[in-house]
Amino acid sequence: MAKTRVLVEFGIGTSLRREDYTEAASRAIKDALWHNSVNVAELFDFPKEAMIIDAEIGVAKPERVDVAALKAIFPYGQPSITVTEGGLDVAKPHVEGCTVIANAAVIVSFDMEAL
Repeated sequence: MAKTRVLVEFGIGTSLRREDYTEAASRAIKDALWHNSVNVAELFDFPKEAMIIDAEIGVAKPERVDVAALKAIFPYGQPSITVTEGGLDVAKPHVEGCTVIANAAVIVSFDMEAL
C-alpha cells in the first residue's frame, strides 16, 4: 500500500464544567473537520470510504477518553484514533475542578496504488 498524506487539519476543544475528556476531544475533532469541506476524495476519483483517517488527540488524562465515541464522529472513511498525553487542564480559581482543553490533528491519506 502506498499510503500518501493529502491533508492535515488541527482543532481545539474544551469541556468547561464537567471535566469530560471525551467531549473535549470530540469538540477538537469537530473543530478540525467542520472548518473545511474535504473534497480530496473526488479530486483523486476515490469514494469517500477510501479515506484513511488518522486522528491524534492530546489531553491531560488520555485514559479518560472513549475512543469508540470519537470514531463515531466520522461520517465516512477509515478512522484510527490515538490519544496521548497533551492538551491542558486549567484549574478553576474559586471552585474545585478544572477546564479541560484537548488538541486534535486529523490526517487524511489515501492508498495511491489504487489509482
